[in-house]
Amino acid sequence: MADTLTLFTSIGLSEQKAKETLKNEALSCALKDAVTRAQHIHGPSGVDKAMGTLLYSMASRLKDTKRLAFLSESIALRKICTELQLAAALDFVKGHPQDPINQKEFEEACGVGVVITPEQIEDAVESVIKKHKEQLLKERYHFNMGLLMGEARSALKWADGKVIKNEVDMQVLHLLGPKTEADLEKKKISKGLLIEDVDFFVFVFGNTGENYKTEGYVVTPNTMALIKKHLEISGGQIRTRFPPEPNGILHIGHAKAINFNFGYAKANNGICFLRYDDTNPEKEEEKYFTAIKDMVEWLGYKPYAITHASDNFQQLYELAVELIRKGHAYVCHQKGEELKGHNVPSSPWRDRPIEESLVLFERMKKGVFAEGEATLRMKMVMEDGKMDPVAYRIKYTAHHRTGDEWYENLCQVYMRSSYYWLCNALDVYCPVQWEYGRLNLTYTVVSKRKIIKLVETGVVRDWDDPRLFTLTALRRRGFPPEAINNFCARVGVTVSQTTTEPHLLESCVREVLNDAAPRAMAVLEPLKVTITNLPEKSWLNVSVPDFPANEAKGSHTVPFTRTIFIEQSDFREVMEKGYKRLTPEQPVGLRHAGYVISVQKVIKVRFKGKVVELEVNCCSSDTAEKPKAFIHWVSEPLVCEVRLYDRLFLHKHPEDPSEVPNGFLSDINPNSLQVISSALVDTSVKGAKVFDKFQFERVGYFSLDPDSTTDKLVFNRTLTLKEDPGKI
Repeated sequence: MADTLTLFTSIGLSEQKAKETLKNEALSCALKDAVTRAQHIHGPSGVDKAMGTLLYSMASRLKDTKRLAFLSESIALRKICTELQLAAALDFVKGHPQDPINQKEFEEACGVGVVITPEQIEDAVESVIKKHKEQLLKERYHFNMGLLMGEARSALKWADGKVIKNEVDMQVLHLLGPKTEADLEKKKISKGLLIEDVDFFVFVFGNTGENYKTEGYVVTPNTMALIKKHLEISGGQIRTRFPPEPNGILHIGHAKAINFNFGYAKANNGICFLRYDDTNPEKEEEKYFTAIKDMVEWLGYKPYAITHASDNFQQLYELAVELIRKGHAYVCHQKGEELKGHNVPSSPWRDRPIEESLVLFERMKKGVFAEGEATLRMKMVMEDGKMDPVAYRIKYTAHHRTGDEWYENLCQVYMRSSYYWLCNALDVYCPVQWEYGRLNLTYTVVSKRKIIKLVETGVVRDWDDPRLFTLTALRRRGFPPEAINNFCARVGVTVSQTTTEPHLLESCVREVLNDAAPRAMAVLEPLKVTITNLPEKSWLNVSVPDFPANEAKGSHTVPFTRTIFIEQSDFREVMEKGYKRLTPEQPVGLRHAGYVISVQKVIKVRFKGKVVELEVNCCSSDTAEKPKAFIHWVSEPLVCEVRLYDRLFLHKHPEDPSEVPNGFLSDINPNSLQVISSALVDTSVKGAKVFDKFQFERVGYFSLDPDSTTDKLVFNRTLTLKEDPGKI
């Protein structure tokens, strides 16, 4: 062990990295073999850090170990000198599983001996910039520089990427000059996620028919024939699927999956299927099927077709029988709980005769066994070392589509390696399965089980309670689908799980609503104001622009009468330093009305001292001294209900026992919902439809709730106008 540790550190690995490598027996053996072969060529001290890095990278990524010697020698002989060449070499051997390897084809595919000069890089970049010069001058630094990099790399496949980037940066700077303030502003994303629009989309999904180049993909003698047959059927078209379980409502994490599955297909002129994974009838309800489809379409995507796992129950059963016949599955009578903690399969039924498992599996189908008495297990060790995963179990629950035809319940194959193993064990076409990290947000929970608990305990009303981060809840709160898609685009694709702050999503929402939500005026805590120098029946129609920054987009009119209402917080009886709104000594302007008002009398409730009304005079803003502030107001308003939302949990990670020892239900924010039953809003919103969105001037963004009636509108506050500096 000590000798191997020394060997690994001698090629440039840190001691910690070397020790971690030793824990992985397969990687350790492969790396030791690779380094030993390189040392046979260069001597014990002839393997430098650069070569050692390539050997480690090769050993950790190579799946077909029979190519280890060939690739080790190619690196040792300095035919493979860069990560780019190594990636090409790994792709080549993966695509040529049969012996012998054609040395000439290999070297051409890997750029062996190719030298790229600085002059070639300069000329290639200059040509690409010339091609896009007009658009570059128009968009300046908002132009997708990744496009320039990509085209230059295509022209010079084996050039050093860093050198190309430096050349692109230098030539762009020469063309455009230094960045201006406008260049530094973020470019708004107004469309849903399309792969070609997102320059930080780091995954390369590859071309159709190149399944075998995917990390972890297992090539069998029949792989190429199966891929060829698939391409004949699909015509080389990109085909993806979004496969949700219909046992709950989709949440923000599913929005990421929807965007990647549908967006990738759409960007490549492909198709995407909505495939319900309806294999657990105990938890499935029709409302979930409907809600899932609604949310996919709400985000702007239309499935090519809607399919169900249950469409294929008979075929899946026949494949399970074939798996048994091939010796890859068996009927087991041992419960999973009895085997917990075992690192390898240890079921006493693992080696039972194939014919016996076939008979028992047929009896499972006919309902001879009790629930939990028998399962069908696949003979494989999971990546985490756990026992053979269950493929079928018995559940005596009627299926919503197939009734009681099937007593066996199909179980899911979650991990990519398990999926590949199953396809290859059955010798069927194996699609590529891409994995990316789950998207989590702080101050919330998205687990179906925990949301059900919140509903059952009355903490929230239902799955669409606006304090949750389910998609139906976000829609009800007023989050536009474009904003959710933009958020997914900005988060991008990561392999590891990511935990994101809600304010990043909220920023995307504000960007969209600022351009899309027409203005209105609403007063949440009204204070009556009587303008004494106007006649009793005075009535003026005031024009209010829907979008003050662009008045060409339309306007609406609101009445202005002798009695108006302002926010209580916009008046103070005692002047305070820095306060710019209405006081007995300080006038204030009324937005859009063209008037400035001054306090003449303050009317209070007797004995309590609470201000209930102001009597004021008004004068034209054209003749009055310019006031320090302008406030919003309403006149002849509609009475409405307004619901103000805050985060549902007090702590960032309510599921973390170290933060919340007593569980997530003990962490509920008591102020997460405030209901104002008698707010006032101007009459311009009278004809609004459910989910219509408005910006109530100086108050926030609001959306019309489904609880609204003809007698009383109900508005949900989507967000405040600016992020609360008090929030984390």
